[in-house]
Amino acid sequence: MSLLAVGSVALDSVQTPSGTADDVLGGSATYFSYAASFFTHVRLVGVVGEDFPDGHRTLLQARNIDLAGLEVVPGKTFRWRGCYQGAMNSAETLDVQLNCFGCFEPKVPEKFRDSRYIFLANCSPKLQMQVLSQVEKPELVVCDTMNFYIANERDGLVELLGMVDGIVINDAEAVQFIGIHNLVRAGREILAMGPKFVVIKKGEHGSMLMSKHDVFCLPAFPLETVVDPTGAGDSFAGGMMGYLARAGKMDSMTLKRALVHGTIVASFNVEGFSLSKFQCIQLADIDNRVDQFSEMMRF
Repeated sequence: MSLLAVGSVALDSVQTPSGTADDVLGGSATYFSYAASFFTHVRLVGVVGEDFPDGHRTLLQARNIDLAGLEVVPGKTFRWRGCYQGAMNSAETLDVQLNCFGCFEPKVPEKFRDSRYIFLANCSPKLQMQVLSQVEKPELVVCDTMNFYIANERDGLVELLGMVDGIVINDAEAVQFIGIHNLVRAGREILAMGPKFVVIKKGEHGSMLMSKHDVFCLPAFPLETVVDPTGAGDSFAGGMMGYLARAGKMDSMTLKRALVHGTIVASFNVEGFSLSKFQCIQLADIDNRVDQFSEMMRF
């Protein structure tokens, strides 16, 4: 099933207690697309500058990620530099250079417009709605957001929620958006705005799925070593959406299983810088860890 991802493609420089990585491949659409590619064919829409390395493009294409929607424009690629310390629950942003991403106007290629599964990675709700106006008859649309847009484009986000089937949001963002610290109540308030389901990410504490009839909670997969949390949330969403696209349906049990697979994909992501761990695994490794995870929760 065709899966369209729209968001940022970036060059990241990251420092964690495990070391440093400079000018590595990053961005929300990048992590999402690579994670989803373990399950299905992915179509990526984004923008990069003339400095974007050919090797990064080759890496993505080797994963059966269609880059017909990756626009190359004059100037430099979006760059982010950050640092994680201690428990690495959040990043300290040291520098952001939006560069070409600051003028990003998503252009969905004609051959992508029949995509049935759509993921709108975090960017302006205005741009996310522009994407929806360019696709024909999507079956499932899921969006992400972040604190900046909650604070500065709340009305647009509320409008967008009336147009999507689901939203992936972290716990701090859910509290900021609704103004309620109880995540169950916050999730219910978001559901009332239109989506069929809400996924609240809780970092090392797992995730929670809420729909009209379900509340489903998952722990994170326990790891002894976390190298770099960058992109974990996008990898989680990619694993979830990739699984749903492969399944071709969205009943309650399939959605729960999709969360499990998103959790496991994200657990691999944080074991290396950038996409380095992903490049060392196959779908069989994900399936094996899913089995381990299931056995851990059996009682």
